[in-house]
Amino acid sequence: MRHALPLLALILTAPKVFAQTPATSLHFEVASIKPADPDARGSSIMTDRLGGLSVTNVPLRNIITMAYGIRDFQLSGGPGWIGTDRYNIVAKPERTPAAPPENPDERTMTDDQRKTRDDQWKDRVRSLLADRFGLVVHTETKEQPVYVLTVAKNGPKLKVATNPGLEQGVRGGRGRSQGMAAPISMLVNTLSSATGRPVVDKTGLTEKYDYVLEWTPDLAAAESTDSAPSSSGPTIFTALQEQLGLRLESSKGPVVTIVIDRVDRPSAN
Repeated sequence: MRHALPLLALILTAPKVFAQTPATSLHFEVASIKPADPDARGSSIMTDRLGGLSVTNVPLRNIITMAYGIRDFQLSGGPGWIGTDRYNIVAKPERTPAAPPENPDERTMTDDQRKTRDDQWKDRVRSLLADRFGLVVHTETKEQPVYVLTVAKNGPKLKVATNPGLEQGVRGGRGRSQGMAAPISMLVNTLSSATGRPVVDKTGLTEKYDYVLEWTPDLAAAESTDSAPSSSGPTIFTALQEQLGLRLESSKGPVVTIVIDRVDRPSAN
């Protein structure tokens, strides 16, 4: 039985980046890449518990940022078609004696085990991008605007998850994020995507938490945490402080960017 896991639940750790396309021993044994139907609606990037990949109607740019654990604003270079041409991809990993069981119990896996599984999955996706799209990248680090996440004056309002269930991670959509036994690093990922800047965690919070954060997406880029909520709802800055007892403050810091040196349309299946 195959289990589809949401992509967002896979991002458990800080971004892992490389100076160039990595030479890795992890590959997908079989991979099919096809242009998506131009009239298709909706998109997804999914995995299963054996480390397979299923992409539906997704631009290559999104796949690259996922594979390298970065946000869109951390990717530069490359032709315009990587953000417009959409693909369907189905890939299965090679089977080895050390392959994980078909139905590992998520409740008994440690964070280190999840990290190893997710890192291996991303390694396979990066290999696929290098093999089939000819992707070559390098990294650059520059001083850029960032946000620093701190605890607000009256303390945090997150609930410590004392009995994590099977579902652990973050679910969300436009203007809403729900954490289920989620570490602060996953909230940081959400805030970074919503604000369009890297977010540096300075909260000192080390547990796993249950929380719900709701804000007005169109106001996510407003930089004042002291402004009153609009008639359509609070900014992410106001919501973060009122709902979770945390605060975002503007600062500057080193930001790692992945730069595309080469990329081609995919080779034939």
